[in-house]
Amino acid sequence: MDRLAALRGARLRGALRGARGALAGLCPRGARAKAAIPAAVPATAETPGNGPGDRRLRTLEELPGPGQLRFLFQLLGQGYVLQLHKLQVLNKAKYGPMWVTHAGPQTHVNLASAPLLEQVMRQEGKYPVRNDMELWKEHRDQQGLAYGPFTTEGHHWYQLRHALNQRMLKPSEAALYTDALNEVVDDFMAHLSQLLAESPSGNQVSDMAHQFYYFALEAICYILFEKRIGCLERPIPQDTVAFVRSVGLMFQNSVYVTFLPKWTRPLLPFWKRYLDGWNTIFSFGKKLIDQKLKEIETQLQTKGPDEVEISGYLHFLLTRGQLSTREAMGSLPELLLAGVDTTSNTMTWALYHLSKNPEIQAALHKEVVGVVPPGQVPQQKDFAHMPLLKAVLKETLRLYPVVPINSRVITEKEIEVNGFLFPKNTQFVFCHYVVSRDPDIFPEPESFQPYRWLRKSQLAAPGVHHAFGSVPFGYGVRACLGRRIAELEMQLLLSRLIQQYQGGLGKFPGPLCQEVPGAPARPPTPRAVPGGSAPWSGEAGAVCSRSRDPSRSCVSQPPRPPRNMRRRPWLTGPAGL
Repeated sequence: MDRLAALRGARLRGALRGARGALAGLCPRGARAKAAIPAAVPATAETPGNGPGDRRLRTLEELPGPGQLRFLFQLLGQGYVLQLHKLQVLNKAKYGPMWVTHAGPQTHVNLASAPLLEQVMRQEGKYPVRNDMELWKEHRDQQGLAYGPFTTEGHHWYQLRHALNQRMLKPSEAALYTDALNEVVDDFMAHLSQLLAESPSGNQVSDMAHQFYYFALEAICYILFEKRIGCLERPIPQDTVAFVRSVGLMFQNSVYVTFLPKWTRPLLPFWKRYLDGWNTIFSFGKKLIDQKLKEIETQLQTKGPDEVEISGYLHFLLTRGQLSTREAMGSLPELLLAGVDTTSNTMTWALYHLSKNPEIQAALHKEVVGVVPPGQVPQQKDFAHMPLLKAVLKETLRLYPVVPINSRVITEKEIEVNGFLFPKNTQFVFCHYVVSRDPDIFPEPESFQPYRWLRKSQLAAPGVHHAFGSVPFGYGVRACLGRRIAELEMQLLLSRLIQQYQGGLGKFPGPLCQEVPGAPARPPTPRAVPGGSAPWSGEAGAVCSRSRDPSRSCVSQPPRPPRNMRRRPWLTGPAGL
């Protein structure tokens, strides 16, 4: 699949090279030289006017930016369409913390500093609008499907979100799913044990990104649809495999159809593949919802309405009138996609950085087994005593926000930001990736330092934290609906992994297995630690890698910012080697 994706990208770049002459004709070199690029906007909250005491608000036309043709060339000619996080870094360095870009008829005001994000987010109003889901809406309109929480807007969104918030948003409500999530974690740990036994070394599991994806899919389906779908079984059911492939198909092709003009849709395969992916996703969700409706109907016939027991999230929504069947069909597939990506992406990068920093990994192991000794299963209340575990996840989300770019459209009023006055319906783009790596907020921003989140720790990094410096789950009434579930899910899984296994890294020399430098000639033999009291030690062994980064190792991951993982994480077990 990686080769096919690379081939498609090469073909697209080849076609774009043929168009460069036309682009150059539209914007000759002389014209480029004469075009004045406004100075970069300073990061101050106000812009002075023309005289003493005069404070003139500047306009959208005065914002710096690359210009439409230049931006198009950056996206398609230079390949940033698949690496938008790098484009954030590039444009912020050139234009400052606020710049404008034009993509066809759309104008975007890009915000790349925490104070600017705060200014806009605190003015977003009762019904925050995000205008970056037009492609999703096109599919819903074509198929006659209801909009979900990511695609609907206004008062209808408010009503839908209020219904979906039930049994999901509060920590006390998320805690209700602890047993269900631990059930999936138990099966995942058994699955890892089987993979360990089948591995060439007998004590290693590579390709953990792939395993995390299937865990996350199994867990979120169990929460939303109250049904196990077999992601951790042997073999995986065919309809589940088809669903996983369709998610990758939809995300991968959405990148291309976002920026290619509509007249290319009949000529290129991307649009059809995009629609086919969504159709399979919704077909999969519909099947699970239909099964739940049949279960409810059977209970009503046998027990009566007063004796039906509310078993879970979907059951609650359908039986309490919180959501119509059509609304459930439109909403739950969207929640499913968000839930899978958050957990799998974050867990992969967390394991990667713990493997790169064995001293942090050892400290985390000590913390976990000090609260939950080996053989015991963590509960939600235990994480109040695991500050380092929470900090590891927060630091991972800072470095690799699951949503590196978000947007808002302020529809109710004009808005003032950083000395500029923007009209109603201006679309703002939140550049979360570059904001969360701001050295003024996070010293040594490229390094993995979970201790920076521990206020009382002597190892805490210096710096002035800003509330909007890292907001991986969003802010306000449109913040992530499943945040508490995702946090609990990752805490339960990471604590069990650290309790029982040790993470390590394997090099990427090619398709063959290679040993990590400094490792013994043969992988170490597992040694159990009685009572978990012995020091946590061990050495890395050999691991077979097929890809350089975690997003590539999972067939259905959407494009994401980081592509710099040169060695991939694996597990060796049990802990205490």
